[in-house]
Amino acid sequence: MSGPEILKTYKLFMNGAFPRSESGRTTAVVGPRGRVAAHVSRASRKDLRDAVTAARKALPGWSGAAAYLRGQILYRAAEMLEGRRSEFEALLASTVPGGAARARREVNAAVDRLVAFAGWADKFAQVLGCNNPVAGPYYNFTIPEPTGVVGVLAPDEEPLLALISLVAPLLTAGNAVVALGSSAHPLAAAVLGEVFATSDVPPGVVNLLTGDRSELAPFFAAHRDIDAIHAAGVPEEVGALLRSGAAENLKRVTVRNGPRPGVVRKGGAAASVDWYDTGECHSPWWIEPFVEMKTVWHPVGA
Repeated sequence: MSGPEILKTYKLFMNGAFPRSESGRTTAVVGPRGRVAAHVSRASRKDLRDAVTAARKALPGWSGAAAYLRGQILYRAAEMLEGRRSEFEALLASTVPGGAARARREVNAAVDRLVAFAGWADKFAQVLGCNNPVAGPYYNFTIPEPTGVVGVLAPDEEPLLALISLVAPLLTAGNAVVALGSSAHPLAAAVLGEVFATSDVPPGVVNLLTGDRSELAPFFAAHRDIDAIHAAGVPEEVGALLRSGAAENLKRVTVRNGPRPGVVRKGGAAASVDWYDTGECHSPWWIEPFVEMKTVWHPVGA
């Protein structure tokens, strides 16, 4: 006779480890039919601070790594995600409306997105940078460098694909990431930590939190050691709050909130991008907001 089902409680992913929230709080994840599928840790302000500290510590090693190596590591992450395809499909189908076919499409697109940005790692500098024409015996190069520690707030739509779409361009450029997964569908972020943990990504480069967006957004905006924000599909008031960080502490804030014709807003959230549009979402211009341009002068050799 089998006993009662024991539901898993997913932890946070910080500094390469899986700690519980320091607050001890958890949130039940309820599927479309009202059944509790699992529990996730509910991150606090202190968890966010700890994640930023880990990201800052990991930044020099990741930003200083060869672009080719970063691409290989991201490709490895895509392989690990593909290897757990059935697990992610089942997880998404059980918690996100739309069924198995929708979940399968999302996982396929998420793997492709990681592969696409793995390919850009050693190529985007040639697209975004340039060799500037100057008068005189000099070379003048403009090259992109990573911005630093970037905070990510993922939308509720397509919780796996959108999260990867927001995070991958940052990693490609050499940034370290502190990401908050979908508040409505947090399991994608919780399990994605297990993918990055087995993908040769150095500890602290990717930190994944689950929790309440409205609770943590003010701390993302106000934290002075977060250099930039990448968000999508957030309510208009949250978008305005995040942009206030640009004025208060000079963050570079990118909020991708549509418009998308024919998309109805739900729960106050603004329409977001079409996450399946490879022309838009695979573009190196998703990398551009999260690099700083450095110009170098060099004398022409004899």
